[in-house]
Amino acid sequence: MEHREVYTVELYARVRRAVLVEGKSERRVAQEYGLARETVRKMMRYSVPPGYQRQKPVRRPKLDQWVGVIDQILTEDKKQPRKQRHTAKRIFERLKDEHGYAGGYTIVKDYVRLKKLSQREVFVPLLHPPGDAQADFGEAQVIIAGRESKAHYFVMDLPQSDDCFVMAFPAETTEAFLEGHNHAFRYFGGVPRTILYDNTKLAVARILGDGTRQKTRAFSELQSHYLCQEKFGRPGKGNDKGKVEGLVGYTRRNFLVPVPRMASWTELNAHLLEQSRKRRGRKLRGHQQTIGERFEKDREQLLPLPAAPYEACEKRMTRVTSLALVRYRTNDYSVPVEWGSPRGTGEGLCGRGGDHRRK
Repeated sequence: MEHREVYTVELYARVRRAVLVEGKSERRVAQEYGLARETVRKMMRYSVPPGYQRQKPVRRPKLDQWVGVIDQILTEDKKQPRKQRHTAKRIFERLKDEHGYAGGYTIVKDYVRLKKLSQREVFVPLLHPPGDAQADFGEAQVIIAGRESKAHYFVMDLPQSDDCFVMAFPAETTEAFLEGHNHAFRYFGGVPRTILYDNTKLAVARILGDGTRQKTRAFSELQSHYLCQEKFGRPGKGNDKGKVEGLVGYTRRNFLVPVPRMASWTELNAHLLEQSRKRRGRKLRGHQQTIGERFEKDREQLLPLPAAPYEACEKRMTRVTSLALVRYRTNDYSVPVEWGSPRGTGEGLCGRGGDHRRK
């Protein structure tokens, strides 16, 4: 059977950004990441890995028992002078001489390269260059179709100009998080180069012991599609993203007081969009220009929108029953009969915003 290597969404995002945003050649990127030129070309055609996705970590029979030793060396290196830290070759030599490692050099080099990439430290800037953004969720009471509800509103702020986008949802879900980005990027007319977040579980699956964030698949796909980079604030340090934190409160006090009474969520979001547009005419304290005039500097630095928005949905595997039904979030939905089989066949499902749809 022919072996086909499957690359992660995170690698797709890094490679695509290096070529499409940083302007590096495909040849150079292939060399930097140890990839074939054809593999890089393929990554330019797709924002996420097509086809089969590996469900379990890659097994390295000859290296797995030494991974702990390599990780320990790299951890201790952080305390040493930069010019006296281990190269992959030196780690390989130590594994052979001190631990009896009998495997090859290439697999050690590849592991060390990926490990160092995942451990790169990210700093939260005090200055706000044009084209950067911050994002968060806020909560407020609203009345929709005569019923009191809690609105979870997605906010994206461009700190350089103080321009903003706000969109409300019935729940703070993966679908709302993704759809909020789609609409924000369309409103701004482009994609921020870097977006600062808190450590929301919608974007961060786990924070590892060394502080590295293990991102959710949906968030990684969103990044690969739009080519934006992420930064995360320190856990429990809301001042790291003070601009958007302030905008969350501003939105609640100014856009949602008195408590809005709307016929639908669509009407509420039309109201929030209009308020954001009106705000562009304001001059904030300390500035001679309006928010809209200062936004032009942001606009110049935004990345171009792709041909189509990201498909804002949550994907899950489930099983088709003998009645041609699938279950998603405690609800049953009918699917084409041919999707089923005597044993049941797994199919992917999507949910969008407050609605659910089959895929």
